[in-house]
Amino acid sequence: MAKKSRFLKTPVEPFAVEPGLTTDEVLSRMERISFQGRNLATARRVWHKMLESDVTIFLGLAGALSAAGMRLIVAHLIANRFVDCVVSTGANLYHDLHETRGRRHYLGSPRVDDTSLQQEHIDRVYDTYADEDEFIDNDNWIAQFARTLEGRPYTSREFLHRLGGHLWETTGRDGILTAAYRAQVPIFCPAIADSSIGMGLSQARHHGGGHGRIDVIGDIVESANLVIRRPRTASIVLGGGTSKNFINQASVQAEFYSPHVHGHVYALQIVTDVPHFGGASGSSLEEALSWGKLSAEADRVTVQADVTLALPLLVSALATSAADRLAARRPPVFDQSGAVMTVDGLTVSHDHFEVSE
Repeated sequence: MAKKSRFLKTPVEPFAVEPGLTTDEVLSRMERISFQGRNLATARRVWHKMLESDVTIFLGLAGALSAAGMRLIVAHLIANRFVDCVVSTGANLYHDLHETRGRRHYLGSPRVDDTSLQQEHIDRVYDTYADEDEFIDNDNWIAQFARTLEGRPYTSREFLHRLGGHLWETTGRDGILTAAYRAQVPIFCPAIADSSIGMGLSQARHHGGGHGRIDVIGDIVESANLVIRRPRTASIVLGGGTSKNFINQASVQAEFYSPHVHGHVYALQIVTDVPHFGGASGSSLEEALSWGKLSAEADRVTVQADVTLALPLLVSALATSAADRLAARRPPVFDQSGAVMTVDGLTVSHDHFEVSE
């Protein structure tokens, strides 16, 4: 019998239905099927490696995942330190704030008369509805809070930490912002102006007193300094967008000032966008290598799937299989009580780069 090719080593194992399988057992079996099912199972394995390694894990959130019902999954990841630093669109944080304040999103339909919705002050996010009047109240609430702060510029990270603290003190409810506040996990929102949080801040600025000013360039300096202080990093991106690039540029900017930075050593992305249209959201992790965003030896996987399908399965599986890894993990320790953040006792300036020789 002719010798088989070296490529023909591991056979596909058809997925056999068995009652009572846990989510973790399902994903374990999916490592031997194909296409995006195998990629999702591989994502679990890559996340395991992140938790076993001494790395700072960045989580990127794009779109309106909070409105879609993903916010408490993200809060779980933060509270249990599956991740160490969050970079999000403003929409995710705003819709999280909306529900943490006791409001809701509602099941709807994309096949609806939107003129009728507008007449009743109903906003639609694909198949999900929300009350525009409640959003207006949120904007006013954010503006009122911003006016209680010292009249000076804040990085989005510092502002969101303080906002999360106020939200926790006034509601006592779980959410992304409140979980991050309680766990001392920093949240950056590089496009905060492109959201209703930005609109609330603009209303605060309207009243004067130096309020409503966000230092987004300080965000760049601070995030790069975090990488300089802890050069081994990992990236988990849900949905691409601005958050994806901001996490990657932190590594690139840090490398400009420190020879110890060589890109993320692990990378995982769950995206629906595709690379051949040239957008950053769909760009491949291999493309990121050319920019120095990833280490050449980075363990990486892309899952081409809707986050609302993949994330509940993936995190439910991790809740079982990652328990021992989390117990043994020693994540970075942040202090955000002052204007200057620290990590493991070291300052993370937002004014100048912590040049490393």
